[in-house]
Amino acid sequence: MLKTISWFAYLWWSMLIPRFRLMKLNRQGKIAERDACAHEIARKWAKSGLAMNGSTIHVCGIENIPQTGGLLFVANHQSNFDIPILIGHIPRDKGFIAKLELLKVPTFSRWMKYIGCVFIDRSDARQSLTAMNEAAERLKSGHSLVIFPEGTRSADGTVSPFKAGSLKLAMKAKVPIVPVTISGSKNIMVKGSSIIRSATVNVIISPPLNLGEFTDLDSNEIAEKVRGIIISKL
Repeated sequence: MLKTISWFAYLWWSMLIPRFRLMKLNRQGKIAERDACAHEIARKWAKSGLAMNGSTIHVCGIENIPQTGGLLFVANHQSNFDIPILIGHIPRDKGFIAKLELLKVPTFSRWMKYIGCVFIDRSDARQSLTAMNEAAERLKSGHSLVIFPEGTRSADGTVSPFKAGSLKLAMKAKVPIVPVTISGSKNIMVKGSSIIRSATVNVIISPPLNLGEFTDLDSNEIAEKVRGIIISKL
């Protein structure tokens, strides 16, 4: 329990202090500088937070990540810690496709905005469509996003069926999909529990899929193909 309290205290403190610098840059209209600063601080926060927790993150396949252009990282989802794991250990600036409820989290929500997250209300089809259009425009402009197409965290580590509509985002933006397999993060914080534990996590980044090579496949078939790649690395 002490580890859990210490970690959340660290989370709050490490995000609160730099926030004032970002707010100043925002008031000055230095948006590009603000966003670059937000990504840099977020990476440092994510890495140091996981180290403080005692967790070890092993990453394989960094060489598979294109260095330029928009990318859609598609990952399985085992834990709330998947977000800091990917922020800290995938060397590309990236936002997340996130549920709207996270906007209610003080301080954290502002950071998510600064790093380019897109928030979706899964109960509102019209808002979801607007948000996905926004996400597609971000990808077209060269930004990268992460999506967890299972829609929720896995309780036991198995990979649930993907929501095929989520991968239409890459098809619309015409950007590569980078499959990412996360294994072991469920042991840091078990679904339904707030207790934080140390764990060893493996992150495997597979080669990108250029959707131009799969014009004969529909979104359901592409979703199943990406899911199969992710499962094969577990």
